Amino acid sequence: MTSRAPSPFTTAGLLAGLTAYLWWGLSALYWRALAPVGAIDVIAHRALWAVPCCALLLGLRGHGGRALAVLRDPRSLLLLGASSALIAFNWGLFVWSVGAGELAQASLGYFMQPLLSVLLGLAFFRERLTPMQWLAVGFAAAGVGVYAANVGEWPLIALGVAVSFALYGALRKHVSVDSVDGLFVETLLLAPLALAWILYHDGAGFGAHGWSTSTLLVLSGAFTALPLIAYVSAARSLPLATLGLLFYVNPSVQLLVAVCLFGEAIHAAEAWTFALVWTGVLLYLAQLLHDRWRGRARGPAG
Repeated sequence: MTSRAPSPFTTAGLLAGLTAYLWWGLSALYWRALAPVGAIDVIAHRALWAVPCCALLLGLRGHGGRALAVLRDPRSLLLLGASSALIAFNWGLFVWSVGAGELAQASLGYFMQPLLSVLLGLAFFRERLTPMQWLAVGFAAAGVGVYAANVGEWPLIALGVAVSFALYGALRKHVSVDSVDGLFVETLLLAPLALAWILYHDGAGFGAHGWSTSTLLVLSGAFTALPLIAYVSAARSLPLATLGLLFYVNPSVQLLVAVCLFGEAIHAAEAWTFALVWTGVLLYLAQLLHDRWRGRARGPAG
């Protein structure tokens, strides 16, 4: 009996992964351009306009039948309903953080998220942690503790981003649907609420701040869906370990945008928190590389 071969490393896959993560890392620039519009209004438009965009992408890929099949499965529909609430919260918190000058703390949340996912795997999927993973999680926890002790409050934005996205990933793990199909169903479930919000609030910013802002609101659906195409391509063309390493391009670029373009200051407590979390991240990445190297050394199972 032979095991399934790992995904091959391809240049096209690497470029697709970098495109997706750079897109997400730079996305704060797009949401900053929508600063005159409230965060909830932006999310309502984002969810609503993502539906036709995802439907078009599904049609081009011939996956419409798969998405409709999910809608007929009560269990998958329930899980995607919960995941849609989590991703809407995550989107809203991130967009709000951009407008509130807290992008650096939001980027910290994305640095923490994979380490939190490790703990969720332990709690809900009975995955075992290696000593290196325990140490990585310990450094991240120490970073949060240092922030709370020095600032006098928990880094709620970072924790909200990390917890919502980690829980979102854990829920999506239970649904056998790829990223674009799942996003279509999630936004379809959010669309009635989004449309009601937009109608009740007189367009929720549409037409109130000039044609350029209205255009950005309409295009926010495509802005959300398109990087998923690159991500799906990368996931199919790269080993998971490589994809995991590339993930950190996203929060790293977010932090650079926050400091270099938005002028956000990093205070001493935040600097120590980042240092401890980054140490945990490096340990986590070292474990990924070690596992990848050991897998190559063993070769394919016979």
